Amino acid sequence: MAPNVVSTSVQEEHHEHEPETKPLEPVQIVWRNVFLFIGLHAAAIYGLYLVIAHATLTSWFYGVFLSFANGLGITAGAHRLWTHRSYKAKLPLRIFLAFCNCLALQNDIYEWSRDHRVHHKFAETNADPHNVNRGFFFAHMGWLMAKKQKDVIEKGKTVDISDIWADPVVRFQHRFYVPLAAICCFVIPSAIPYYCWNEDWYASVFGAGFLRYVLCLHFTWFVNSAAHLWGNKPYDKYISATESKWVSAFAIGEGFHNYHHTFPWDYATSELGYKYNFTTFFIDCMAYIGQAYDLKTTNPESIHQRKIRTGDGSYFIDKDHKE
Repeated sequence: MAPNVVSTSVQEEHHEHEPETKPLEPVQIVWRNVFLFIGLHAAAIYGLYLVIAHATLTSWFYGVFLSFANGLGITAGAHRLWTHRSYKAKLPLRIFLAFCNCLALQNDIYEWSRDHRVHHKFAETNADPHNVNRGFFFAHMGWLMAKKQKDVIEKGKTVDISDIWADPVVRFQHRFYVPLAAICCFVIPSAIPYYCWNEDWYASVFGAGFLRYVLCLHFTWFVNSAAHLWGNKPYDKYISATESKWVSAFAIGEGFHNYHHTFPWDYATSELGYKYNFTTFFIDCMAYIGQAYDLKTTNPESIHQRKIRTGDGSYFIDKDHKE
């Protein structure tokens, strides 16, 4: 199915390029979350040892497969489908992505999408949940160890999320998220290698469970931190979001962040096709079998004009993509 091409204009640009003038609010640490993350990382390190020392090659391939499924629950699901409505999905695909989202255990679809819409609307201000102006660590994971800023809560109420809640798949997952996430993130991933190919029980739990979970958390977090700090800005030099191939490689397509913040409705989040962008390939496969449709893209001429108007001149140039 052919994508829907969206044109842009100066009036439609979603950033006004006005710097944050309000001083940063002090951070209130939530110590329970601090100790929780310390415990999770300790379990992941132990899992890394067990995987290296005991895990079979089958379990290594299984871990990679789980990581991709884990990622799709965020990238193709909570992010591109539910938050940005960059494409539409039929019920079987929405159920599959909701399952993968439970596997990822990064808050339910409703809460994740709400926070991400707030991030886009109030990027780099006190109302941004993971404001990069507070530094790498805060944008990466520190924001999850602190109470939400007052502006995040107050201005977040101005963001319309009724369309997300209208989806019965989202409502079901939200209602039963705790047991679903526990089963999908830890129980099932750990049980499969143990019962199917007699993997060591501890390697299964700490490898397929904790190690995979923590690694995938960081893959997502790098989009909020590294992809807002280091890289070029070929589309909009006035925002913090950057283009990062290495972040995109780990986050299966989410590292082309300057493009994404400039054209947030584009289902591909990049103009480089499938390069470092497994999520776009997945969505196109789903479109081919009829599960995804109404894929939104950006008019190439609009992209080119935006580069000229607000880009930093450092176009993403490689052997397959030249200006």
